[in-house]
Amino acid sequence: MVRSPIPLVLLWGEEGIMIYNDAYSEFAGQRHPALLGSRVREGWPEVADFNDNVMKVGLAGGTLTYRDHVLTLDRQGRFEEVWLDLGYSPVIDESGKPGGVLAIVVETTERVLASKRKEAEAERQRRQFEQAPGFIITMTGPDHVIGFVNEAHRRVFGSDDWVGKSIREAFPSIAGQGFFEALDQVYRTGEPVEFDATEVRYRRAPDAEEEVRRLTFIYSPVVDDAGRVTGTFCEGFDVTEQHRAHQMLEHTARNLETINRIGSAIAAQLDTDTVVQMVTDAGVELSGAQFGAFFYNVINAAGESYMLYTISGVDRAEFDKFPMPRNTPIFGPTFEGSGVVRSGDILADPRYGTMDTYHGMPPGHLPVRSYLAVPVVSRSGEVLGGLFFGHGETGRFEDRHEQLLVGIAGQAAVAIDNARLYQAAQRELAERRRVEDELRELNQGLEDRIAAAIDEREVAQEALRQSQKMESIGQLTGGIAHDFNNLLTVITGNVEAAKRHVGDQAEARVQRALGNALIGAERAATLTQRLLAFSRRQPLNPRPLEPNKLVMGMSELLHRTLGEVVAVETVLAAGLWQVEADANQLENAILNLAVNARDAMPEGGKVTIETANTHFDQAYVAANAGVLPGQYVMICVSDTGMGMDADTLGRVFEPFFTTKDVGKGTGLGLSMVYGFVKQSGGHIKVYSEPGEGTTVRIYLPRLIGETVPDDARGQDVPVPEGSRDETILVCEDDDDVRAYTVEALRELGYRVLEAHDGQSALRLLDRQEGPVDLLFTDVVLPEGMTGATVAVEARRLRPEIKVLFTTGYARNAIVHHGRLDPGVELITKPFAYSDLAARIRDLLDRG
Repeated sequence: MVRSPIPLVLLWGEEGIMIYNDAYSEFAGQRHPALLGSRVREGWPEVADFNDNVMKVGLAGGTLTYRDHVLTLDRQGRFEEVWLDLGYSPVIDESGKPGGVLAIVVETTERVLASKRKEAEAERQRRQFEQAPGFIITMTGPDHVIGFVNEAHRRVFGSDDWVGKSIREAFPSIAGQGFFEALDQVYRTGEPVEFDATEVRYRRAPDAEEEVRRLTFIYSPVVDDAGRVTGTFCEGFDVTEQHRAHQMLEHTARNLETINRIGSAIAAQLDTDTVVQMVTDAGVELSGAQFGAFFYNVINAAGESYMLYTISGVDRAEFDKFPMPRNTPIFGPTFEGSGVVRSGDILADPRYGTMDTYHGMPPGHLPVRSYLAVPVVSRSGEVLGGLFFGHGETGRFEDRHEQLLVGIAGQAAVAIDNARLYQAAQRELAERRRVEDELRELNQGLEDRIAAAIDEREVAQEALRQSQKMESIGQLTGGIAHDFNNLLTVITGNVEAAKRHVGDQAEARVQRALGNALIGAERAATLTQRLLAFSRRQPLNPRPLEPNKLVMGMSELLHRTLGEVVAVETVLAAGLWQVEADANQLENAILNLAVNARDAMPEGGKVTIETANTHFDQAYVAANAGVLPGQYVMICVSDTGMGMDADTLGRVFEPFFTTKDVGKGTGLGLSMVYGFVKQSGGHIKVYSEPGEGTTVRIYLPRLIGETVPDDARGQDVPVPEGSRDETILVCEDDDDVRAYTVEALRELGYRVLEAHDGQSALRLLDRQEGPVDLLFTDVVLPEGMTGATVAVEARRLRPEIKVLFTTGYARNAIVHHGRLDPGVELITKPFAYSDLAARIRDLLDRG
C-alpha cells in the first residue's frame, strides 16, 4: 500500500482511523499530516455523511464504486469541487470479519473539466452553426453519416430526419449529379471541393415535386489530432435568386442591344412586309417563344383594309389552314388595342374557347400553352395589328418579356406608320391632292371629335336622368309602401280576426273566401317588399351566418319549387368563410335566381349552386366601380338555359324589366336581389351568352371574429297570450291600423292604451298612475315627431318601459344604411296576429 503510486487510504475500525500512503498525502494537500491517524468523519467534515455511509457499507462486507463523482473539499484552505474515481472494499481482520475499509482514490478533476470544456466548445460551435446564415451539414466516416444539420439546411432541403443516416440514404434524389462522388474524393484526398452557383435537382421527400436550385457551397475535410480525415463539413448558400437576377441582367443587356439593333434596322425600312417580319423575328428572340406571328391590317391602293400575317419559328403552312382570328375574349383586347394579354396556360384560361370538341384549340393547331399577345397601335390611336407569341410549355412568359414586347410593338408602330406615310405619299399624284386629303381628314377628325363630345354629353345627361328617375321611383315606392303596408295590416289583420271568430263552424265557401283573401294580401305584401328591396329601403336584420348551411337548408325547397325536370346540384367549398347578412333576404335572393334559371329552361336542364372564398384586388376594384377590395364569399347560381344577348344583359337589373311573357313576372326579382346585395355591402355580377346559359355571382363581405348562432327554428307553438296586469301603449296615426292593433292586443288579454300621435302618447304616459310595460309605436308619425323620438322621451319618463317599433317603410329614424340600429326591435307591416303576439310576448318576457 505504501509503495503504490495510486492514492490509498485504510479506514480502520468503527471510527475509520485514516492510514494512507504518500500518493494520498499529496491528494490531501494542507490537511496532511494532521489527517494521518484521524477519524475519517472528523478529518473530512465537509463530506462526513458520505464517509459515514462508506463505513457502514464496508464494515457490513459491502463494496462501493463511484465514477467521476464530485465532492466539495477543503484541501488548500478553500472549498473546491473535486471529481474522483472511488473504490471501497472491506479489509478482513484476524477474526475473519471486516475490521476496516480500503479506499482507492483517483482524482479525475482535470480530465472531467477538460471534457466539460470540450463539450462547451462543441455546444458553442453547434449554436454558431445553427445560427449561421448559410446551410451547414457535418458528416463522419467514409459513408458520410450525418451528425448535424442547421436550420438553414432544413429550410433549403427539408432535412429534419437525416441525423444518423448516410448521405446516400438521407438524400437519394441528388444521385447521379456528382455530389456523392465529390464527398468521397474529399474524404479520400483531404482536399476541399468548391461549387459555385451550381444547379442542384432534388426532392424534399420521395413523393414531393422536384426542385431546381442554384447553390454555392464547399466540401471541407474534418481531421483529428493526428491529421487523419474523419469526416466532411459542408457549408453553403442558396443563390438561386441572385443567379436568376444575374442572368436577367445579362439577358436584359442582350435584349436594352437587340432592341437597339432592331430599332435601327426597322427605322430605315419603308416596306411594311419587311418591317413586320423583322419585328416578329425579334419578338421570338426576345421572349424565348417557340413561335410567333404578327397579324396586321394592310390598306391597298383602293383604300380597302384587309389582314395579313407573318410567321417566325415555324413553317407558314402550320397557319394557312386556319381562318383569321376573331374578336373573342382572348383575341379581342389585342385587336381592340385595349391591353396586353398574357396567360401561363392558355388551355386553362376561361377567356379561351369553351367548345368541348376542341378543348379550346382547333384540331391540328400548334401546341400552345404559354401565350403572350401585344397590340400594335399607331400614333393616331389606330390599331395596326397584334403580335402573338406561343410556347408548348406552361409559365414561360414573365413581366420582363411583356415589357420587352411592348417596346418592340412601339417601334413597330412607328416603323409601320412611317412606311404607311411613305406609301401614301407615293400614291399621291400631286401635292395639292395630298394637302386636300389631309385637310379633309383633319376636318373629318374635328367633326368626329365634336360628334363624339356631343354623344358623350348626351350619354352623361341620360345617365343623370336615369339616376334621378331611379331616385324618384325609390321615393315613390317607399311612400306607396308605407301607405300600402298600413292598408295591408288592416286587411290581413281583419281577415285573420274573421277566420278566428267564425271558427270551423263557418261554411266551406266562407272559409275558402277568407283564405283566398289572406293569400291575396300576402302576395301584395310580397310585392311591396320587393319594391322596398329595389329602392334599398327595406329594414335588414343582418346576423352572422354560414352560407353553406343556408344553401343546404334550402335543398328541399329548391327541388320542390323547380320541379322534376330541373336537376339541382350544389358545389359547396370546404372551409367557407361566414358572412353577416339577413338570412331571410339571402334565401329569397337565391330562390329568385333559381326560379329565373328554371324559367330560362322550359324544356328542363340543370341549376348549379356553388360557393367559394374569393378576394377582390385593386385591379378588380378599378374595373368595377363601387366595389371595395378585400375578402368575399361568393354564392353562384348558374343554369344551362337559353342565355341572354348583350343588350338584355345590360338591362337585367332595371326595375320592371323582364324577358318573361305578360303576367309571368313583375320585373322586380333581379332588382330586389341587386338592392339586397348592395345594402349588404356586397357585389353582384351576371355572365351570359345566347345558348350558353347564365351565371349570377353574389359576393358578400367576409365576417371575421363572430360566431354563427345555432338555428333556433323549431315546431309551431301556440299563440302566446297576455295578462290584464300588463299594459301596452299603442301609438299609431292611422285610425284603421290602430283600431285593429288595439283590438288584437285586447283579444290577446292585454290592457291597452291608445294614442294617435307622439304628443298624445307622452301625455298618457305622464298622467298614467299604474305601470306601462311596453310602447308599441309606428316609426312614421305626424307633427314632426317620429317613433324614435317618442321612444326616447318615453324612456325618460319611464326608464323600464320596453319599445317595439312597426313600419311599412324603413326611415332613418331607426334604420341606417339599410340596417336596424343596435338594440332596436321592429315588426314590419303588414304583421300577422300570431307574429304580433309572439314579438310582444318575447319582449315582455326578457326581464
